[in-house]
Amino acid sequence: MPKTLDTAKTIEQAIHEAVTYAREACDLQGSTSSDCAVAWDIVEELQAERSHQKSKKTSLEHYCDENPDASECRIYDV
Repeated sequence: MPKTLDTAKTIEQAIHEAVTYAREACDLQGSTSSDCAVAWDIVEELQAERSHQKSKKTSLEHYCDENPDASECRIYDV
């Protein structure tokens, strides 16, 4: 059975690896090469996905945003 991965950590690792690769590609191929441009496009896509995942809300969160006084949305300190 596969282990459950921490998605946020996986995306952060992928971004780090993509940035490292992009820098290497640009150093080797030149900053105007297509390999360099594609590598930085990948970095941008990964960063956009990270941003998208952070902005996801559940249906309950949306409901509570619109109905903060609903009993389902109460938060208790214990």
